[in-house]
Amino acid sequence: MMNNCRQTVKKIQHILVVDNSEVARTIVRRILDEEMPQAQTSLCGSGAQARALLEQHHFDLVTTSLMLPDMDGLDLCREIRHTQLHAYTPVIVVSGDADERLLEEGFNAGVTDYFDKALGYRAFVEFIKEFSARSTGLVGRVLYVEDSPTQARIVLDSLEKHGLQVMHTTSAEQAIELLTHTAPGGPDESNGFDIVLTDFFLKDRMTGGDLLHAIRNKFRYSQQEMPVLVITTAESDDRHCRVFHAGANDFVPKPIIPEILIARVRSLLLIRQQYQALQQQHEEMRIMATTDSLTGLRNKRYLLDHGDRFIADRRHQPVSAIVLDIDYFKRLNDSHGHIAGDRVLEQLGVLLREVVRSDTLVARFGGEEFVVLLPRCALADALGRAEALRSQIERSRPAGHPITVSIGVASSEQLAEINLTKLIAAADQALYQAKASGRNRVYA
Repeated sequence: MMNNCRQTVKKIQHILVVDNSEVARTIVRRILDEEMPQAQTSLCGSGAQARALLEQHHFDLVTTSLMLPDMDGLDLCREIRHTQLHAYTPVIVVSGDADERLLEEGFNAGVTDYFDKALGYRAFVEFIKEFSARSTGLVGRVLYVEDSPTQARIVLDSLEKHGLQVMHTTSAEQAIELLTHTAPGGPDESNGFDIVLTDFFLKDRMTGGDLLHAIRNKFRYSQQEMPVLVITTAESDDRHCRVFHAGANDFVPKPIIPEILIARVRSLLLIRQQYQALQQQHEEMRIMATTDSLTGLRNKRYLLDHGDRFIADRRHQPVSAIVLDIDYFKRLNDSHGHIAGDRVLEQLGVLLREVVRSDTLVARFGGEEFVVLLPRCALADALGRAEALRSQIERSRPAGHPITVSIGVASSEQLAEINLTKLIAAADQALYQAKASGRNRVYA
């Protein structure tokens, strides 16, 4: 049996600020409205008012002064922790100094974090923004494998209550089928999972251990890429060691205590989120390293690293190269300044990205020179496309300046031995002829 996912994405959208100073509340609200316009802010000046609001509304974050006119801020934290609606809501205590009492009693009171109000109101809002960025609640897709309806109901209720999307299956075989469809490159890749939660003992042929083995060895998911939490009976340390050796990140023993389950899931989702953040950062750095910052095109380094492979690909044959150079670009820089020249280059990059096909490699080769590699393009067709490009650039007047370009074209059909160096050299020779013949023209 498979249950459909129910999507609830938790973000910091509703903030309760409890402070006995009306001035402080007003200033904090104004800055929050400026810095976090997507969030709704509610204000109150006492513990009694806070209790009333907490009963009426759901808040994603509560901040409270340590000293309130009618009660202690830590007592308010304790009351919040004993409510069903806000038992897990982050609570930030705002105090002039984190004294010994606050540090000693904060944990038992359920304080999530502290802020020193001596740092000022704007720093307080920045603190909330940073806290929101790293504490958006439990967000993610869980693949849950459990064949006991009673056990499944307990775990599903706990996971879904905290806003997680859960796909429940009753066998490892079904889980592997789902993982196959949602793996990178699979037909349902966009619905991939962030964590797998599986019982170790399953009634079908495959066990939770077999599923864990498949995740690590068939799908090649690392522990950071796909965390796995195993549910098992607390029988022996040896079995727990086997679970870890098989690639589990963690385990929870039966009978399951929901609070412990959620704590383990939270920590594993954080590992997954950190992995994704590092992957995204790596991809952004890779793109930055291979992109010309001014034009947004590929840079010379990328062309040199990938050009030979592009040309050698049989699916790209024949390959033609266009080498394009802006005419009298130094004169433009001398007359209008280098900033104007940069604007011309920037807008020319935009034009090239718009007019070339997605399978074409376009790079800024250096200065005012650009290289275009055209796959499945014979020389005659390349000459026609180069002429159309020359004409379009002349009409476009990038950054308001009338410019022309000279273009050299060469094709792999002309060369006995094909590589990037020879192809660009041939197109560069044609470019030289175009310039020698008066510029603003195409030569092959």
